[in-house]
Amino acid sequence: MIRTTATACLLALATLSATAQSPQFTGNWIVTADLFSTPIYARFTLDQKGDKLTGNFNGDKLEGTVTGNSIHFVSKDDEGGSDTVQGTLQNGILTGDYTEIDGSNPSRPEHHTFTAVLAAPLQHTSQRHDFTPTVFYRQFSPFYKPVLTVNPGDTIHTTTVDAGGTDEQGVRRVLGGNPETGPFYIQGAQPGDTLVVHLVHLKLNRDYAISDDNLVGRALGPNLAVKMKDTGKTIRWHLDLAKGLASPEKPGEHMRSFTIPVHPMLGCIATATGPANAPPGSGDSGGFGGNMDFNENAEGATIYLPVSNPGALLYVGDGHALQGDGELNGNALETSMDVEFTVDVLPGKRIGGRRVETPTDLIAMGLAGSLDDAIKEATSNMASWLEQDYKLTPTEIAQFLGVASEYHISEVADRNAGIVLKIAKSKLSTLTPAAK
Repeated sequence: MIRTTATACLLALATLSATAQSPQFTGNWIVTADLFSTPIYARFTLDQKGDKLTGNFNGDKLEGTVTGNSIHFVSKDDEGGSDTVQGTLQNGILTGDYTEIDGSNPSRPEHHTFTAVLAAPLQHTSQRHDFTPTVFYRQFSPFYKPVLTVNPGDTIHTTTVDAGGTDEQGVRRVLGGNPETGPFYIQGAQPGDTLVVHLVHLKLNRDYAISDDNLVGRALGPNLAVKMKDTGKTIRWHLDLAKGLASPEKPGEHMRSFTIPVHPMLGCIATATGPANAPPGSGDSGGFGGNMDFNENAEGATIYLPVSNPGALLYVGDGHALQGDGELNGNALETSMDVEFTVDVLPGKRIGGRRVETPTDLIAMGLAGSLDDAIKEATSNMASWLEQDYKLTPTEIAQFLGVASEYHISEVADRNAGIVLKIAKSKLSTLTPAAK
């Protein structure tokens, strides 16, 4: 009897010891899956209670079990699709395979392998980095080697060339098409996060800019198109850096006394697209930001962009001394620029589109093939913002936007047209923000 009791105690202690030493899977896991030799990034959040797992996989709820250092779970979407995951943890790395079933084609499951690691806590610092670029890229690509690695909270001071590839000394450094400075790798930024870019200083660094004397096709009716048939010449503008004024270097008769205050801005701010997509050219725009050509992406603005790759891979470029709404000439006052910006990361926060915050306004951007589609995207983006941060219901969103919205055309020169929806912060002051 004594021997039996002792044996039972030893077994109980062994069980408790094994339980104590069993790996805990609770946390936010960053996943790299291999889909036909292409890396695809995802994330799953696990909550382990004993041998039971719950959580979500890319936003879909999951349920599963833990056996020793292995896990098994299934997540299901609303269209009849599912992911079945089996993984083993060793030395802090979870490896395994998963079976993906598309709800529209359930008889053809796909099998893939993956690795995953727990997301490390963000390490915020406040270092200032002076970076002199030696190469400039013409795609918002995830495949270029990062030129600089920084932490959230850090500030970067750098320079850009103009849209034609010419630097502050008037030396052409690269082919035109909005060559970009970057990519910058932000430590801890992961797919599914939001990158925050605060434009601290934008400073003109040469005394001229280049533009055109034509109007883009989206702005031309038949009669005006006939009148504009002889336009299309390059126009060089003088930039008075001391006075902050711009004027044509060779003005026509009626513009000999014309001057206008400069307003430096960046046409391009982007995170790299995911590796499954063909990298877009630096003249293009989309969910990643890109060539947005929005004239309020200026000093003091904060831009929010989705993260699709580890490190976010941030690009900046296409400096403008001044641009009217829409970039009607096809080229604004294109020039090189000194740029200083601070970066941060909102972990796990997905946003409904590109967003901008200025000292006075919240701005939701819409970029699409037509102005009709752009206004729909901008409106949906702002509605998502109000629902997420202020918990407004659909009826409250409609009531609020009906009296508070302000639309501007931001872009008509490129493949995508742009419309922004602005809300003055003063009009938000009596709403109740959602609890953080």
